[in-house]
Amino acid sequence: MDSTVEDIVIVGAGIAGLTTSLALHRLGVPSLVLESWNTLRVTGFALTIWTNAWAALDAVGIGGILRRQHLQLVGNVTTSLITGQQTSETSFINATGKYGAHEIRCVMRQKLLEALANELPSGTIRYSSKIVAIEDNGFTKLVHLADGTIIKTKVLIGCDGVNSVVAKWLGFENAAPSGRSAIRGCAMSSSNHGFDPRFMQCFGEGIRFNAMPCNDNTIYWAFTWTPTTQEKEVEDNPAKMKQYVLEKIEKMPSEVREVVENTDLDQFLSSPLRYRHPWELIFGNISKGNVCVAGDAFHPMTPDLGQGGCSSLEDGIVLARCLAEAFNKKPGGDIINKDEDEEEQYKRIEESLKKYANERRWRSINLILTSYLVGRIQSGESTLVSFLRDKFLAGFLAGFLLKVSDYDPGKLSTS
Repeated sequence: MDSTVEDIVIVGAGIAGLTTSLALHRLGVPSLVLESWNTLRVTGFALTIWTNAWAALDAVGIGGILRRQHLQLVGNVTTSLITGQQTSETSFINATGKYGAHEIRCVMRQKLLEALANELPSGTIRYSSKIVAIEDNGFTKLVHLADGTIIKTKVLIGCDGVNSVVAKWLGFENAAPSGRSAIRGCAMSSSNHGFDPRFMQCFGEGIRFNAMPCNDNTIYWAFTWTPTTQEKEVEDNPAKMKQYVLEKIEKMPSEVREVVENTDLDQFLSSPLRYRHPWELIFGNISKGNVCVAGDAFHPMTPDLGQGGCSSLEDGIVLARCLAEAFNKKPGGDIINKDEDEEEQYKRIEESLKKYANERRWRSINLILTSYLVGRIQSGESTLVSFLRDKFLAGFLAGFLLKVSDYDPGKLSTS
């Protein structure tokens, strides 16, 4: 039976895990990332990166890499799926907030994960490492892997998604079903797609559809709805998914429907939408001793604000900054002597994780709750909700996306 010792173990090489590891690396604190797959695991095709997330990407030094690969979106156009008429248009050009100019791009998930992973020292990510149990061991934790390996660590961070083993150890329930599902797709072509760099949204009849270009050759789209028992069968068949989406967006302009028509069947993905009940974050343990969670293990949410991945990036910056304080003698100082009293260091680690939890708790609660409520409005089917949404709320909701992203997770500095 193999046994190793690490200062910090991060479970999951997704957005939250890699961001946390890279941010720690920038601060001079090493970590080990455990990934259950044998390669980088990419779930989904792309995600919208809003202003707050660009601040986080710039903090870890990869913002410029991703900007060169993706188009900047210049505005939002909202259309009614009931009438087929445009209900609002919002420009992102010259839009500013408390923290400066807004920036929105649709980023390929593979590109994002690769950019994060490529900046990490060799050996930081350990693949084919599935965690099966967590054991207390004095001031450390013993992490048991499926291959029989046991890793002793001073800090354990769960970034292992909605089915997080670490979150369950902390006492969190499974993420709750929202009742809605999402079909996502990515249309890729060898030539320029010709679409303006805009965020296109469509609402009506219980459906939300959005599409946006990632670059000159790729358009990402997502379709959310509340499936009946019979409609759930669609989710297992890409051909039926494609037909179903096309039927539901028949009132959209032909060029928008062509995006779905031009999506290959292997570029369709369906999944139920889940979220964490806000009261779990109020009364639950985001951190406990030397263990904490980040990303979807912490705050799974519906995609209606486009902040799931963005808030995971925020988590990584804040968590690394707090932990670096615990592992440094003084702000900006050297790594603490390995022979330091274990209990003293454990207490500092515990306090740093509490600080992280307190800083992230209400931001996460706000995002989860707001995203859920916005989703209910966007997918509402009643005549009154449809009327209010199309006549009065469409422009407000588009502007609200900018307001929510007007947030700065801060720099990577412990001073």
